[in-house]
Amino acid sequence: MAMLVNSELMINPGLEPVGLAILTIIAWICAVGWLGFGALILYGLAGRRPLAAKSVSQLTKNPPLVSILLPARNEAHRVLPQALASVLAQDYQQIEVISVNDRSTDSTGSILASLAESDDRLRIINITELRAGWLGKTNALQQAFEVSHGEWIVTLDADMLLESSAISTALGHAIAGGYEVLTLMPSFETRSFWERAFTPAWLLTLFGGYPFFILNNPKLKKAFAFGGFSLIRREALTRIGGFAAVRADIVEDVRLAELLKNSGLRYRIDHAPNLMRTRMQNGLREIWDFLSRGMFAGMRYSIILAALTVTTGYAFVVAPVFVAIVCFAMVLSGYSELLSLLFPALVIWGTQVFTLFLICRKFEIPSIYALTTPLGLSLFYTALMISTFNIVRGKGVAWKGRQIYESGGVDLPSRDRAGSNRDLKA
Repeated sequence: MAMLVNSELMINPGLEPVGLAILTIIAWICAVGWLGFGALILYGLAGRRPLAAKSVSQLTKNPPLVSILLPARNEAHRVLPQALASVLAQDYQQIEVISVNDRSTDSTGSILASLAESDDRLRIINITELRAGWLGKTNALQQAFEVSHGEWIVTLDADMLLESSAISTALGHAIAGGYEVLTLMPSFETRSFWERAFTPAWLLTLFGGYPFFILNNPKLKKAFAFGGFSLIRREALTRIGGFAAVRADIVEDVRLAELLKNSGLRYRIDHAPNLMRTRMQNGLREIWDFLSRGMFAGMRYSIILAALTVTTGYAFVVAPVFVAIVCFAMVLSGYSELLSLLFPALVIWGTQVFTLFLICRKFEIPSIYALTTPLGLSLFYTALMISTFNIVRGKGVAWKGRQIYESGGVDLPSRDRAGSNRDLKA
């Protein structure tokens, strides 16, 4: 859209009436879509309340054992000691903690060993080889699951910091509601420029694509999960075959939630910024790796869907901002006929900024970063385009210091399900 406007302006700054009318109609359709999308975001934000504390002792006389599975790979430079300390400091005492050192090349192993010496509730598994057909995290989770004993299983990321009541509150909520699967959304810490530009945009797409009121509707199949914290009844996880069901999927948390919910189990997703927090990525490099790892998976490994998403994303999400800037400059130069295109472009931009402003306020990100909307949103489509190309040509993508889905490596889940090692799903 922006390229079309720019090229037309270079040839004929006034634009032909018919061409301008067509562009204006398209822009207004896009603006109406953005207004609807913004209303959906506002509705979701207004209904989001932190999870209220519940006492497990009031719900059951025999508190169940909870097994906390925490895989770790090359986490020495992050908050691994603090994360495990927060787990071991839980006010709920019926826990066992199993942390898996997934072939780390830094001092993660020695950190885990040191922590295990001071608390016998912490058990360490050191993985030296990866089972064929498995990705590292799912393999680590499955090995921890196989030696665990808890009636309930918690999957926890190594960068998640818990408040002391996190486990008791989550378990109490699950028992009281009769949920067999509960995933919680943490508070997100951001420190660098790119983290603060990216996180609101990521939350915008998340809230728009996965509204909690839709996810929590048992009649609908849609599901989502935060791998940082998911609580699952052991019987439910066993019923679908454990983590083997998602062994080759890089977004194993989301796929696992889909399988569990669609098998008839009671599923719930809630907001719990008062119980846990995380700094997902440290800077632009980690943000890029995070997006490159999961964007093509989010397209169900479909080349066609990825291409459509990139095209429409640039045209209707990123480009309107630049259309508004160009039209504004041309109007100031005397081309008043472009006002008809400027207005819908400003509506789109204004809607983006306003919704991102509310998200920033909700998640304690400086409000000024709502103005970085083109940067944060364009990261998604650029990462999707490049990661799709790299996976299709056999290079794969990098994550945690290793390649994923490269030629000769672990096959794409879509290929595996189709029983073919040659044809990508389209």
